Amino acid sequence: MLDHVGFPVSDFARSRAFYEAVLKPLGFGVVMEVTAAETGGEEHCGFGRDFKPSFWIGTGTPLSGRLHVAFQAADHAAVDAFYQAAMSLLAPDNGPPGYRPHYHPNYYAAFVLDPDGHNIEAVCHAPVGAAPGLTA
Repeated sequence: MLDHVGFPVSDFARSRAFYEAVLKPLGFGVVMEVTAAETGGEEHCGFGRDFKPSFWIGTGTPLSGRLHVAFQAADHAAVDAFYQAAMSLLAPDNGPPGYRPHYHPNYYAAFVLDPDGHNIEAVCHAPVGAAPGLTA
């Protein structure tokens, strides 16, 4: 349904470093950058894979309130690695890796807060032992 989503952050360099670290275990990285000169004042970077950015952060007035973003993980190990990467950056824990059966029986996720306090999730929908990338 969505092609991409983006939002401004309070400290671009800090948020970029955070997202580079936590998205790497999920197979995502910076695939596009847009300079302030190109936009007329704001800097942006897009994360994704295969040269297609689908998640953007940028400079500008940061959002107020808490945003929730969930990234798809290929398997449980990727969810665990996402969480460990965030913990190594001293990100606030918002829910360690584990099943969330109130969503569905195979919902395996971890939640952390980004530098602006947004709820960032990695989730795998595959049953235990399923081939990576398989979703329910």
